[in-house]
Amino acid sequence: MRTRRGLCYPRPADVCVDKLVVKTQDFARDFMGCRKRQRFSPEIARNPDFFDLLPDDIVISIFSKLSSTARSPSDFINVLITCKRFKSLALSSVVLSKASPKMFAIKAKNWSESAHRFLKTCSDAGNVEACYTLGMIRFYCLQNRGSGASLMAKAAINSHAPALFSLAVIQFNGSGGSKNDKDLRVGVALCAWAAFLGHIDALRELGHCLQDGYGVRQNIAEGRRFLVQANARELAAVLSSATASNETTHTWLTWSPHPISPASQRHPAMPGSPLLSDFGCNVPAQEAHPASRFLAEWYEGRGGIPGPGLRLCSHVGCGRPETRKHEFRRCSVCGAINYCSRACQALDWKLRHKAECAAVEQWLDEEADGGHAVAGNDDDIAGS
Repeated sequence: MRTRRGLCYPRPADVCVDKLVVKTQDFARDFMGCRKRQRFSPEIARNPDFFDLLPDDIVISIFSKLSSTARSPSDFINVLITCKRFKSLALSSVVLSKASPKMFAIKAKNWSESAHRFLKTCSDAGNVEACYTLGMIRFYCLQNRGSGASLMAKAAINSHAPALFSLAVIQFNGSGGSKNDKDLRVGVALCAWAAFLGHIDALRELGHCLQDGYGVRQNIAEGRRFLVQANARELAAVLSSATASNETTHTWLTWSPHPISPASQRHPAMPGSPLLSDFGCNVPAQEAHPASRFLAEWYEGRGGIPGPGLRLCSHVGCGRPETRKHEFRRCSVCGAINYCSRACQALDWKLRHKAECAAVEQWLDEEADGGHAVAGNDDDIAGS
């Protein structure tokens, strides 16, 4: 058949089936605006996957959403081991900067140089959670005080509340230095900043500082108000987490003089929110930060002894060790318990030490606002 321009259509006998197949495969590449012929492995050539044709920015957007909602490191590691393209895109700074705290929940027994490099890459990408987690590990576990403090300061500058509170604890105790390196005023200022950002332990610490006049002018009424606010925020946080996980709360409203059994010193038998036991509630405790869990696991694997003559904070959810002898304050009654901060002391007092302390009978019928009070000696904690 001849057209107006004098051209002829090919006859059916001249049509090459192989060329038609090639044309069909090249249609997707032409549609994506790619003129250069792409090379595929034999598997992809036999089984074409149109996911490989997605632009990089769309894949990075998907990985960013995945990293920000990851509930464990394995959720992200599965992406890295899928293929080379996924690994290169998943390790981009855009993806790593949005990673969630649970993505850095590395077990202490699995700590390795590759895990260290991964946290360092995430911190270099601007992830504040990675900066804080790696800073805590370097400061308390790897004995690299300067680098750890600078990483925590980097996170604190970006208004990371746990980093601010950790720096406040360092200032209160003079961690990494001598007793003369304590700066109580700076510690109170950092606590106030973290409390403003909603950090419950910082608000509780600030309340005790005001009640005791520790690093700030004493104001008992204002300190008591901050302690009540800390309890209210603690309850609100637990209720919101229970609503998100569809848990029932009718079992919380059960009264008991000791709702949490002090069966084990480091591992309570029934985890709960100790300060709310004063109000007749036995609510689950908030999940500890991955950095705190790492510290606890790190020293638990070493017999619970951070070094010769050094002790761990007695609060089970803390994990901070002493950096020098007699750094933490101890209970002036029994002398066997020590804490890195007043917040940890108040939590542990209601959690277990109220039933374990030798002179506990004198406080059983008293209404305590968070446990012990600090005596004249900064290294001792006496009963209120």
